[in-house]
Amino acid sequence: MAATIVVPSDMTIVEEKMSIGKRRLGLFESTGLLGMLPMLHIHYSKMDKGDMRSVLSKKYDPEDTRNATEICRRRQQAVSRSVVSQNFMWGTAWGMTGLCWWSFRRYNYQSRLVALPFIFYGGTFVGRALGDVITFRNAEFARDRFLGSLPAKVFLSGSD
Repeated sequence: MAATIVVPSDMTIVEEKMSIGKRRLGLFESTGLLGMLPMLHIHYSKMDKGDMRSVLSKKYDPEDTRNATEICRRRQQAVSRSVVSQNFMWGTAWGMTGLCWWSFRRYNYQSRLVALPFIFYGGTFVGRALGDVITFRNAEFARDRFLGSLPAKVFLSGSD
């Protein structure tokens, strides 16, 4: 069996070529990245939080009108919206859990413990939808969403 080598994707190479420096991440981008869980890469079909951080920390020339720079900017905006919407997912889930805990304040702790995991799990779905609406992810074009989901690393495909 041949060894598999992980290399940067074409999009990552274009981003490195077009960037002019480092960009500082905002508060909601930083907390959104903190709220992302670790990822086990089997096929390298998604971006992990380290890859998202590297996409968000690149700075592009605002006066550059080349198509490649515009694609990199749109990818960065799509990744930024995705990361910021993570905050709303966790915030809504914890908020709904806290309200459930408060509304069950007159009951014993066993009844609270039965309801809380289900409310928290449902809150992640409600928060994901709410975060998409607040960050305007629901209104972005499919092309931009696709650019934001492109992986940063791929397996090297060798010719045998």
